[in-house]
Amino acid sequence: MPSIPASTLTDFATELLAAGGVGRDEARQVAASLVGANLRGHDSHGVMRIPFYLDSVAKGEVVPGAAFTVDRETATTLVADGGWGFGQTQARRLMDRLIAKGRSAGTGVGTLVHAGHIGRLGEYCEQATAAGLVSMIMVNTHGHARRVAPPGGKAPRLGTNPLAFGVPHGDEPLVLDFGTSATAEGKVRVKKIAGQSCPDGWLLDAEGRPTNDPNTLYASPPGTILPMGGLQAYKGFGLGLIVEIFAGALSGGVTIRETPINQNGNCVFMLALDPGHLGGAAHFAAEVTQLAAFTRSCPRVDGCDAIQLPGDPERRTLAQRQAAGIPFDEGNWAQLTALAKKLGVGLSVDS
Repeated sequence: MPSIPASTLTDFATELLAAGGVGRDEARQVAASLVGANLRGHDSHGVMRIPFYLDSVAKGEVVPGAAFTVDRETATTLVADGGWGFGQTQARRLMDRLIAKGRSAGTGVGTLVHAGHIGRLGEYCEQATAAGLVSMIMVNTHGHARRVAPPGGKAPRLGTNPLAFGVPHGDEPLVLDFGTSATAEGKVRVKKIAGQSCPDGWLLDAEGRPTNDPNTLYASPPGTILPMGGLQAYKGFGLGLIVEIFAGALSGGVTIRETPINQNGNCVFMLALDPGHLGGAAHFAAEVTQLAAFTRSCPRVDGCDAIQLPGDPERRTLAQRQAAGIPFDEGNWAQLTALAKKLGVGLSVDS
């Protein structure tokens, strides 16, 4: 299996996107976002998405270079339309504006509709923490891509509906980024492409029986991804339902339904808060620092080397993959090389 340096993979991803009809500047931005996800261990949100993105471009479902349109705006709120542009482009534009509002008024609340897949939510939380702001982000699938059944059900009723939180904390911001399902759909897709089985506790087949076969999720009728929470899955499903409402209804977008009324994408809810406008920036920083230190000082059970906080696994994987390259299984790498051959993109990596 190949391991690709991040800079090489970013160049390769940029060339693939550009050859597929994306302007070079936007291609570079999207490629950097995808490789950033790979670097942090979120391969489900990495370059494996490129074939699906370019298929959406070819169908006219994602529009390269789309305008970011502000429909309504106040000192603290912004309602935007992404024009079915690349999610990474439009979500970053939204967070840029909310950071400015947070710094000025203390609070920036914004929504975005008609956006392509925005990728790893933690990326935008990191964007906010770099500016010293606390953030929260939620997305749904724009009324499309049902994957999760309610507890006791055997037909999907929600998407995987992720949410993320970001808290400034020096060089180690606390970034919590997770789906409200047992796993991300992209992780199931990675397993499917790789020809691998899924772990226990991820999937149910169309009859509601546990399965390890990733193909069941894409069958007709489809299987489902379990809600987060194990024996208390009602908590994960309930949280996913609230995310659906925040992202789809509050935004003026679309919530999940039997027959989708538009293509797959993301409706987005974002919140950015400046601690200096609330309890005070110095107080906030001191309290977060003491809380993090107190949590890490917890006595550990045998076999536990360290107490982890949100963001630690990503930082550890980032350091490893910056040094050793980004690993690929043969199936996912073959998909990218086949796309490169189709688009006439030369490979500058050892495949």
